Amino acid sequence: MLHQYQTQTKCLVALDSIIFGFDGQELKLLLVKRGIEDEHHTWSLMGGWVQPDESLEEASNRILFELTSLTDIYLEQLHTFGNPKRDPVERTVSVAYFALINVEDYDNKISKNFEAQWFSMQELPQLLFDHSAMVEMAIENLRYKASQHPIGFELLPEKFTIPQLQKLYEAIFGTELDKRNFSRKLLSTHLLVKLDEKQKGFSKKGAFYYRINEEKYKKQFNTFLNFLPNSIA
Repeated sequence: MLHQYQTQTKCLVALDSIIFGFDGQELKLLLVKRGIEDEHHTWSLMGGWVQPDESLEEASNRILFELTSLTDIYLEQLHTFGNPKRDPVERTVSVAYFALINVEDYDNKISKNFEAQWFSMQELPQLLFDHSAMVEMAIENLRYKASQHPIGFELLPEKFTIPQLQKLYEAIFGTELDKRNFSRKLLSTHLLVKLDEKQKGFSKKGAFYYRINEEKYKKQFNTFLNFLPNSIA
C-alpha cells in the first residue's frame, strides 16, 4: 500500500479567492499584482497553498485573513480547477472560493503588502492563468444565488436604504430593475427592519434606512425567496 503512494506523481494544491465587493455603485473584484517569470505586471486572484496541517476551509480563511484582516465573512467553495496545463510552472490543482464583503466597511483593512486593488467588474485587466474562468463561474453562481436567496445582503453595510439595495442588485445582474416591483417584492420577505433614521444629502425627502432582521435572515437564507423579476431570476 505504501509503495502505491510513493510511486504517484506529487501534485500541488492551491486556493484562489474570488473576492467580490460593493462600493455603493459598482460590483468590484479584489485583485493582487503578481510577478511570475516574465509577467511582472499581471493581476491575479488572491491565492496561496494548502499547508500540510490545514483543511481546505482553514486554508481559505487564513489566506483571506492575510489579505483583508477579516474573519467571519461569507466564504463559499466554488469549484476545483485541475487542467494539467493550467499552471505552466508546476502541476497544480486549484480549489476556488468566493467571498462577499462591503468595500466601504473594509477597504482600510486591505493589505498593501500584496499591492491589492479593487477593479470594476466592467473593467477587469487580463488575469493570470485560468483566473478569468474562475471569475466568470463565480459571477454566474452569485447571480443565481442572489436571485433566489438573500446572499446579496452580505455586500451591504449594517444599515442601508432600499435604493442602495436596488443599486446592488442592478450591479450584480448588470441591468435596471423596476423600482416599485423591486421594493414590493423585497419588503414582502419581511427580512428588513425599518429604522427611524433617513439618508441625508441625496434628495429632499430622503430615504429611510433599514437593517437586516438577523433572526429571519438566518432562517430564510437557504429558502427560495424569488424577490427578483422572473426575467432575471
